[in-house]
Amino acid sequence: FENSDLSLIAVKNTAFKDVHFLSCKLLGVNFKDCNNFFLVINFENCQLNLASFFTLGLKGTVFKNCHLQEVDFTDADLSNALFEGSDLQQAVFDHTNLEGADFRTAVNFYIDPEANPLKKARFSLSGLAGLLHKYKIDIDYEF
Repeated sequence: FENSDLSLIAVKNTAFKDVHFLSCKLLGVNFKDCNNFFLVINFENCQLNLASFFTLGLKGTVFKNCHLQEVDFTDADLSNALFEGSDLQQAVFDHTNLEGADFRTAVNFYIDPEANPLKKARFSLSGLAGLLHKYKIDIDYEF
């Protein structure tokens, strides 16, 4: 799909097999209702605000330059996912498998390391604040 506006559509039982969304607006889409069998989707330059990926298996999914504000990733498997240049403001990560995920260029994320597996996940130095947010620690980046 390219340059599509799929806001508020129903995807119940829809199968997404090797689908690449490019420059699409997918506001509030409940991907949690789609068919999880052989689910392979990737997103580039998309607006996915308020979408839900609750409990989905999204291993290796690419989110490149996407707006993922207030997206629900609760109980999803995002192992080895890439969040390149994506804005994750108020995105929900709760019992989300983030092992091997790459957040090095992502912004505005808050992830509780005690509630989400993070083994071998990648973060930039500036992203450490998003991991320590729950502890209310002030971090200065001066060397």
